[in-house]
Amino acid sequence: MPSIFEYQSSEVDWCESNFQHSPLVAEFYNTFSNVSFLVFGPLMMFLMHPYAQKRSRCIYGTLVLFMVIGLFSMYFHMTLSFLGQLLDEIAILWLLASSYSIWMPRCYFPTFLAGNRSQFTCLVIATTMISTFLSFLKPTVNAYALNSIAIHILYIVYREYRKTSNKELRHLIEMSVVLWASALTSWISDRFFCSFWQRIHFSYLHSIWHVLISVTFPYGMVTMALVDANYEMPGQTLKVRYWPQDTWPVGLPYVEVQGDDKSC
Repeated sequence: MPSIFEYQSSEVDWCESNFQHSPLVAEFYNTFSNVSFLVFGPLMMFLMHPYAQKRSRCIYGTLVLFMVIGLFSMYFHMTLSFLGQLLDEIAILWLLASSYSIWMPRCYFPTFLAGNRSQFTCLVIATTMISTFLSFLKPTVNAYALNSIAIHILYIVYREYRKTSNKELRHLIEMSVVLWASALTSWISDRFFCSFWQRIHFSYLHSIWHVLISVTFPYGMVTMALVDANYEMPGQTLKVRYWPQDTWPVGLPYVEVQGDDKSC
């Protein structure tokens, strides 16, 4: 049985033609569209720094994982190697685990944990370690399993959307869902309707997925920060801002922490 560290081709091959633009890069657009992760990651780390100082420094680790996903995805699409595929998917899995551990509201914890975040984090880490091992057994289903986690996230978001009258939070939830649905549509279209896109010479939907999902994450991150603040930061008010300017029609969301005497 070959080692994963020996070169093996991935069973996953996206719609973009291979080695069309460079003899060194298998999927040119799918590779370099990941630059958005490397741009938004450091920017969000800078913008969210005051919030991370108040809430949890583990947020820096989450954003590092976000950038690592960009690097591993670039490696995967550049080489179409099995190792690259696994690194990409495992990094996504640990990003989701990190986000669950930090922002999942206690009211959604399993009842046997009695709202204990430390125990919940241990449960998430254990589950993620088992899932990491299982990802080696049937790699072709990994992407579908990762996308299916979005169903649970959508359930949480739907519950919180119905609870809140906060217009900023409702707007962020709406934008996050629209961006995620657009990204998922691009992913599915590239995966299952490749022959159509190749006939019209537009086989770049997976690269569009990269850009859209890299924007979706900051929106989702700020959404969960606002939801989490209702439970974990009752003495603080989070104000949503947009980079580069609040007045621009399109921007990258982040939060400012404002102390007050609010009680929830």
